[in-house]
Amino acid sequence: MTTVRVGRRRTKTKYALTVLAFLLPSAIPLLLFVLGPMVAALWVSLTKWNLLSPAQFVGLDNYVKLLSDPTTGAVFLHTLYYIAGYLPLVYIGGLALALALNTALKGRAFLRGIYFLPVVTSWIVVALVWRWLLSPSTGIVNVVLGWIGIHGPGWWTDPAWAMPSIILASSWKDLGFVMVILLAGLQAIPTDMYDAAKVDGAGWWRRLFSVTLPLLSPSTFFVIVISLINGFQVFDQVYAMTGGGPNGASEVVVEQIYDLTFRYGRAGDASALSWMLFIVILAVTLIQVRGQRRWVNYG
Repeated sequence: MTTVRVGRRRTKTKYALTVLAFLLPSAIPLLLFVLGPMVAALWVSLTKWNLLSPAQFVGLDNYVKLLSDPTTGAVFLHTLYYIAGYLPLVYIGGLALALALNTALKGRAFLRGIYFLPVVTSWIVVALVWRWLLSPSTGIVNVVLGWIGIHGPGWWTDPAWAMPSIILASSWKDLGFVMVILLAGLQAIPTDMYDAAKVDGAGWWRRLFSVTLPLLSPSTFFVIVISLINGFQVFDQVYAMTGGGPNGASEVVVEQIYDLTFRYGRAGDASALSWMLFIVILAVTLIQVRGQRRWVNYG
């Protein structure tokens, strides 16, 4: 019996070492470039550091200061405003494109490539193009609106329209990604489900809400989780289009982290805000994972 146990332990050890050997190429970069910086940021968040002089340990003072600072609440509200406008727009638009391209449409392969092209385009390029399109004086959007007698808004120069401008640009860029995910989900739905619904007399809208959306729920869940995580981390388009302005109307959390670090030399505060954002994203994601049981249909 002892020999058998020793043999089993050797087999388990050999198996564990084999698994570890295969995981190392991915685990080492994960430890060095993800977990390592996270732990370092946690330590920095407990210090007062301007990136030049030695760091001074201050405990939780940075967190207390941020929680009592009205700017922190404002940037989180701006981020939530962005998500509230971006998520429905990108999902409904991506679903509409996926439904259209899931039909026997001529040239649909070409159209899929065209709609996906903005996804692989640099955010800086997209932001600058949209900044030009939404220019209050010379932008194409306001020129077209003027042709039909509508006086276009100030877009990114107007505090009330700065965030909607960013939402429009972001939704346009990410439509292709959402479209591809939902299109894959649509193509996995058995056609006999639609045939049965047609036999029962269900029209297009009835089939959409009774067959398509319930069976598309796993893809929808994935899109919502990824879009929410990306939404909380929005930065590139804000930095390129408005710089957080005008008058801080479009300043978001990640931009505040950037400013605290590189403009004001408050790396400790920036790291604390980063961890606060991480906790919020983690909490929202866990709530979604727990809540998926009520509406996601994997059958």
